[in-house]
Amino acid sequence: MEPVERRSTAAIVADRLREAIMRGTLPPDTQLGEVELATRLGVSRGPLREAMQRLVAEGLLRSERHRGLFVRDLDAADVRDVYTARTAVERAAGLLLMAGDRAEAARRLTAALTVMEEAAGDPVALADADHAFHAEFVAASGSPRLRRMADALLVETRMCLAALQDTAPPADALLAEHRELRDAVRDGDADRLGAVLEAHMADAVERILAPLAVAAPPSPAVPA
Repeated sequence: MEPVERRSTAAIVADRLREAIMRGTLPPDTQLGEVELATRLGVSRGPLREAMQRLVAEGLLRSERHRGLFVRDLDAADVRDVYTARTAVERAAGLLLMAGDRAEAARRLTAALTVMEEAAGDPVALADADHAFHAEFVAASGSPRLRRMADALLVETRMCLAALQDTAPPADALLAEHRELRDAVRDGDADRLGAVLEAHMADAVERILAPLAVAAPPSPAVPA
């Protein structure tokens, strides 16, 4: 018999808030009112405050003195930093995959890839499946610490992806990139895995920041 998992109310509330931030239900710069949220979630303000402080520590909320808590708005530097950190975490996970049971890792990634293929016609479902593929990629490494880091970064990634809706790659291209990742793991090709992973992350950053670059005002002329 498996032991019963007992989670605190604060942990459950933190999960609900994290999901709402990730999905855009609580958009960037939204102020979180304790009374309203406690009522909506059906909890007392104590566990809610504890949950919100967890999200402050995770970097999903920001605290403004005398104003309260707000959902963070990620700027260009944040986007680059999130993907730099993800690249480092997933590269480390990839090295562990190469040293472990590659066949089992490839099986798990194939299952995640199948879900992506089935979701190809639905942008939201495809984003969910993409998220799940990368979570599985790190989980298959067997490192609980890398998995915790990846889980936090994937939430921030979904916040970044709100800007990617109009510039997302075609589903076929996205699936092809993930097949290459799976194949590199299956074949034990560490160099190929690293190259595909870095290109995949760099492409995402470029697509996310493209609308920001277009919207940015021109730099003032510098006197000669």
